[in-house]
Amino acid sequence: MRTIWRILKLLGDYKWYTALGFALAFVQMGLGLVVPRMVQLTIDNALEDGEPTLLVTCGLALLGIAVLRFVVGVGRRLATGKASLGIEYDLRNRMWAHLLRQPFGYFDRWPTGQLMSRAMSDVQNVRMFLGYGLVFFVTNIVMMIAIAAILLVMDWRLALLSLAFFPFLLLVTVRFSRRLNPILRDVQQRIADVTAAAEENVVGSRIVRIFAREEDELEKFSDRSLKVFEASVAAARTRAVYIPLIAFIPNLAVAALLYYGGREVVQGDLDVGSLVAFYLYLMLLVYPAQVIGWLTGLAQRAIASGERVYEILDAPLEMTEKPDAQPLRGGFGPAGTGAEGQRLTAPGGTSGYAAAAPAGAVSFEDVWFGYQDRPVLQGVSLEVPAGHTIALVGHTGCGKTTLTNLVPRFYDATRGRVLVDGHDVRDLRLADLRRHIGIVNQDPFLFSTTIAENIRFGRPDATDEEVRAAARTAQADDFIMALPDHYETVIGERGFTLSGGQRQRIAIARALVTDPRILILDDATSSVDVETEFRIRAALQEVMRGRTTFIIAHRPSTIALAGEVVVLDHGRIEERGTHEQLLAAGGLYAHMFGDAEREGCCLDDAVVNDPAAAHTDGEGAA
Repeated sequence: MRTIWRILKLLGDYKWYTALGFALAFVQMGLGLVVPRMVQLTIDNALEDGEPTLLVTCGLALLGIAVLRFVVGVGRRLATGKASLGIEYDLRNRMWAHLLRQPFGYFDRWPTGQLMSRAMSDVQNVRMFLGYGLVFFVTNIVMMIAIAAILLVMDWRLALLSLAFFPFLLLVTVRFSRRLNPILRDVQQRIADVTAAAEENVVGSRIVRIFAREEDELEKFSDRSLKVFEASVAAARTRAVYIPLIAFIPNLAVAALLYYGGREVVQGDLDVGSLVAFYLYLMLLVYPAQVIGWLTGLAQRAIASGERVYEILDAPLEMTEKPDAQPLRGGFGPAGTGAEGQRLTAPGGTSGYAAAAPAGAVSFEDVWFGYQDRPVLQGVSLEVPAGHTIALVGHTGCGKTTLTNLVPRFYDATRGRVLVDGHDVRDLRLADLRRHIGIVNQDPFLFSTTIAENIRFGRPDATDEEVRAAARTAQADDFIMALPDHYETVIGERGFTLSGGQRQRIAIARALVTDPRILILDDATSSVDVETEFRIRAALQEVMRGRTTFIIAHRPSTIALAGEVVVLDHGRIEERGTHEQLLAAGGLYAHMFGDAEREGCCLDDAVVNDPAAAHTDGEGAA
């Protein structure tokens, strides 16, 4: 009951459209109830008395009623459609707004297909009930009561005989609802599983083909589809038994009416017109009885879908702003402005990417963090001065990426705190904090739109010249200008029409155009060739000047960009110092770097190739 009440409360924002829809539905119902009475008058007065003028009058009256019902029906559908489609629009937006405010950890636990299914098909089920099922359900119930009253007035004995079968109809309908509800809930869950499998196969289609797993994935998808089929068959089997039974019971009443009513007409106790009218009213009563099962099923689907929708909406926000959250002040202004709000420009008047004033100091104070029951960071304390560039190195899973993810609050530390310019990140406005942080991931995500729109994604007001300046700095301008439509070239989904290196350079440009005070490069040059990496590194040296920069890297050439190196192992800081200091210390970094130089590989490769240097437990998060 709680779920159905919450669904009904969604009508509040569209109460006038809903009220209009119900009013027109009752008018349409009332006009329908007039028709049997008009037929009775036509038979008893026009036909039996042989008055052709009255026959024409009754015929025109019936035609007028039909036209009026048509007009009212159009208005009712428009009103209820406006309300239901508006609710669908609002509810879906509420869901996405809620999901977009959830942190990364929330999506770690939910398959994408499940969320898509709930936001699309489940919301649509709620809309169908509110827009059509609810109105039909209420009007049909009222119609059944009204018709029963009319029949009792016309001939109470014949009415009681005809209506005696309807309590059984009510019992069957209730039993039908109770049996169908859990089955429909299972169907919705199975459909979500199929959606999740389909989404994974579409996104990972290249991986499936690379490893020739088409048949295996097809079998997995078929298994999930089979479960949908089996659950749907169970629902169809239930409907196959109950819906015909629901339609059959009223026919018993019709048979009793024709037998006993016909006898009264023969005996002269009942007019032919009255019997016909009684029969037509009973037929009007049969229709609501026939659709009551469908309407009940629609309501049950809406309840099941509503529970799934509210499971998302009721999930508490795992990361919220404090009511008194403060903006991040000092140093850079918003998105490419200096401390006094002036746009940063390079010599010659073109947009540049150098900080106006030192800002972006980051501090980690006794930071602990883990994914559910798996610890990753353990008591990390690290001071990174404003404008300082630091490289984070270590084996895969030692916590490098996790550490940087705490700066923009993608996750919150379970113990300790993270500060930016002396402010605990949990005391800052999320949007303001993240506006001052540029991130380039190892596997960048690009949208299926133009290159220019991808670059200016973090700053929609960036000019064409600023977009191109960022692309030049990221060494992307040359290949972009070689494309058919240059910066207006539409790239495929996730940017797969571009090479890995091209995607990486566009991602770097996207981060640079926001003019951030803190820059996080998470293995940002791993997908580019050596020559391109050399050019990007030369550009990054200018970009990083005056910015606080975290470089997560495995190539010694990229690590060389940093003024200081921090070595992580098992979620703890093992070493810290300059490249030369750590080599001289002869510790873990020296061992890793020496192997890398000898074998011509990256640091991770050196650790993996040397079991003695590999201290990973195999379960940490990079």
